[in-house]
Amino acid sequence: MRAIDLNGVTWRKSSYSNPDGGACLEVSDDLPTLVPVRDSKDPGRRGLVFSDEAWAVFVADVAGS
Repeated sequence: MRAIDLNGVTWRKSSYSNPDGGACLEVSDDLPTLVPVRDSKDPGRRGLVFSDEAWAVFVADVAGS
């Protein structure tokens, strides 16, 4: 799998993040068909990239818990 350059993407805090500043997850909507995800407490660390289908399944599963 090729590396995806996440420099320059716009990050937003996920609605599933803790409002107190802990356990914050950031996602980007800049890449069609891909969902980059990172830990907002460690933005210099490499993010993870999921297909939009895999991310949708994950979010649906978490919402159903």
